[in-house]
Amino acid sequence: MKSSVRLAAIGGIATVAMASLTGTSLAATQRDAGPQPGQVFVQTDAVTGNAIAVYDRTADGTLSPAGSYATGGLGGVLGGSVVDHLASQGSLAYDSGRGLLYAVNAGSNTITVFSVSGDGLTRRQIISSGGTFPVSIAVRGSLLYVLNARDGGSVQGFLRVGATLVKVPAWHRDLGLNTTLTPEFTTTPGQVAFTPDGSKLVVTTKNNGDDIDVFTVGPLGGLSAAPVVNADPGNLPFGVSFDAAGHLAVAEAGDNAVATFTVRPDGTLSLVSRAATGQAATCWIVADGSALYASNAGSGTLSGYSDAGDALQSLGTAGTDAGTVDAAVTPGGQYLYARAGAQGIVDEYHVSPGGSLTEIGSVTVPGAAGGEGIAAS
Repeated sequence: MKSSVRLAAIGGIATVAMASLTGTSLAATQRDAGPQPGQVFVQTDAVTGNAIAVYDRTADGTLSPAGSYATGGLGGVLGGSVVDHLASQGSLAYDSGRGLLYAVNAGSNTITVFSVSGDGLTRRQIISSGGTFPVSIAVRGSLLYVLNARDGGSVQGFLRVGATLVKVPAWHRDLGLNTTLTPEFTTTPGQVAFTPDGSKLVVTTKNNGDDIDVFTVGPLGGLSAAPVVNADPGNLPFGVSFDAAGHLAVAEAGDNAVATFTVRPDGTLSLVSRAATGQAATCWIVADGSALYASNAGSGTLSGYSDAGDALQSLGTAGTDAGTVDAAVTPGGQYLYARAGAQGIVDEYHVSPGGSLTEIGSVTVPGAAGGEGIAAS
């Protein structure tokens, strides 16, 4: 693993100062009151048999292996991909309130449902994704939507009943993307995500239209007949997250930038702020309160930003192992874990109250090179 790199301290000072102006304590609202153990779940996406590697998180944030669980499906590889075989964010989703973990099996066109008890997983169900090559999952309450990447892209909705999913045929929407564009890893859709209030479902199309599609979610869980299509020309919108203020945060791979938007009630987006990372292949993004961390696959780095008070302010850049892809933050925000796809490594960081990252270790996940999907409890 690369030598320890801290995000710029001046950025942390700026973040704390901004929080003081708004009457918000980052230490109180975004970070754990103290070290807490938990688990980190990592999807291998192996084409010979997908699996979930489970790691125990100790009080100091470092990880130790606790077992591996087959999904009963196969991983997949999009054409042209190297360190990011699914070219997506959110391929593994953890519902902490119900103790359920959902994984896509891109090579089998299925979803696997696990129940979680500490560091043990029990496989409950394998169900069709309702499309071809599932890559991303969004969960809210009893609703789950999966994004299928191939054949023009589609989203399929499910209703959770207990620990199983029931597919609702009427909750299927084709995205109608161009199937002739290449390479696949930049021209298939990148992520599906619910807005914080659950009223909208967001889909990014990457370089297949450079759009951010926003569906309205009905009172029973179904989607509007068609999405509001928000053009993001030349920016290749890839991964998304939501900050503490509810803004949509987007990793834009075309211009290697982080952008935040207000999602209006009618589904249109209004730009709040945009900041260039100065890095290569800015594709994934995770939120930790009012801090955002973007993964730059081409540079092997994480770019940190504070967006307290709306304007994005750089927290600096931290080094990772090669091929930085998706990342996860612990529920209290004290630790961040970033996947490095070139060799299947997960890099471990402590997050300070000001947002700076300190590298504390790494683990290599067997059979996970090129894989995506990570979640933390």
